[in-house]
Amino acid sequence: MSEGTIPAALDTAAERFAGREALVDGEVRLTYAELARRVRQAAWFFEGHERVALCSPNTWHWVVAGLGALYAGATLIPVNTRFTARETVDILERARVSALAITGTFLGTDRLADLGAARPGTVLRIPVEGTEDPVDGVTEWDALAGYDDAFTSPAKADDVSDILFTSGTTGRSKGAMSTHRQAMGVAEAWAECGGLTGEDRYLVINPFFHSFGYKAGILAAISRGAAILPQRTFDVRETLRLIETERVTVLPGAPTIYQVLLDAPERADHDLSSLRLAVTGAAPVPVPLVERMRAELGFDAVLTAYGLTEAVVATMSRPEDDAEIVSNYSGRATAGFEVKLGEHDEVLLRGPNVMLGYLDDPEATAEAIDPEGWLHTGDVGVLNEDGYLKIVDRIKDMYVCGGFNVYPAEVEQVISRLDGVAEVAVVGVPDERLGEVGKAFVRPRPGSGLSTEDVLAYCEGELANYKRPRFVDFVVEIPRNPSGKVLKRVLREENG
Repeated sequence: MSEGTIPAALDTAAERFAGREALVDGEVRLTYAELARRVRQAAWFFEGHERVALCSPNTWHWVVAGLGALYAGATLIPVNTRFTARETVDILERARVSALAITGTFLGTDRLADLGAARPGTVLRIPVEGTEDPVDGVTEWDALAGYDDAFTSPAKADDVSDILFTSGTTGRSKGAMSTHRQAMGVAEAWAECGGLTGEDRYLVINPFFHSFGYKAGILAAISRGAAILPQRTFDVRETLRLIETERVTVLPGAPTIYQVLLDAPERADHDLSSLRLAVTGAAPVPVPLVERMRAELGFDAVLTAYGLTEAVVATMSRPEDDAEIVSNYSGRATAGFEVKLGEHDEVLLRGPNVMLGYLDDPEATAEAIDPEGWLHTGDVGVLNEDGYLKIVDRIKDMYVCGGFNVYPAEVEQVISRLDGVAEVAVVGVPDERLGEVGKAFVRPRPGSGLSTEDVLAYCEGELANYKRPRFVDFVVEIPRNPSGKVLKRVLREENG
């Protein structure tokens, strides 16, 4: 194992912070030495597998299994827990996954059972909602305790550490590939900007399957020896309880999380004085919100950041920045990135942590990264004289729902398969709680009798919840320009 790998970072943390708490989840409290031991046991289970997928909510199991796969030298494929079985199988097949760690029942759905015969040959079941009946050919989580805890990682710094799938404007997800060196590079840069230390206790609400929860969460904490406290789903009462009882110091998240905390009637009953660092983004952050976060939630520093799966964290504000800068800009370059504006003021990024490319998709890779190494983000921005970046628009039609990127083309493709749909266009419309939600404009086939309920029910079975439109309008005609392109701007202005 070479330096610059995720396993090397874990080994270093286990040596430097052996007795310090590394992972706290309910009754499970692991020191860094204990975390490293459990990770090596998981590595034995995944040994020999080239690609390992992981589909589970934020629990201590995800951390152990994910690091275990990486320690074994495998490439980690995080899978969105909100995906339907169809979406999950698509990822497993395209990534040629041979081993899978997956929850059974979570939020009332048995995700393992839903895969049926489409699951890989090697499966590790993660218990989230209690004991479940045995399944032939599936290894239960507790079996890992029987594995040896001595394992030497074969990982190298320039090996592909992970493939994170992100939807594209064509509607087909793309797998962004990064190396160990790149993953640790962005994690360490995030930790540096936030002043993360071994004394910090980091409540991770951002999903581990997302680059924010995985790289700016798990890996950033390991790089500094901070304690990781996973929260499987955001629940304001539980968040308030954890902040008080576990003396949480670091709490990143989408702006909506802080707004809900501020508005919670129970807030006054909890001691939140331990909070020191908030990092937010993915949606507008009004100046009054920044000020209230500092004054009423007690954060010493409120930072904003900008990134995308293909680059993770490209810009980030600094603790000394005032509320106006934090609200109006997404920080300045970090993690070795260069930032400039291209044609139509598109934000372009270049640096050591730009993805290697998209899995098995050289055409999409060439469209995203030009011959000079600049990543074309599709976002329109402004740079001030100090190099601070403001995102002012999107070239693409993507919108953000509850902190998750939604690409309308994917949603449109799904709805268009519903019997009775002639045409469909989806746009994001403002929502007080989630930032934006989807609105589908459907031109039905004559005599189809299609109803709003029909469309929403169909989407429920085919799309992750954040991708599902919340509203459906039936229209006689979908506006288009002379070349046939749908005028989504008109839909937003006239119907949004």
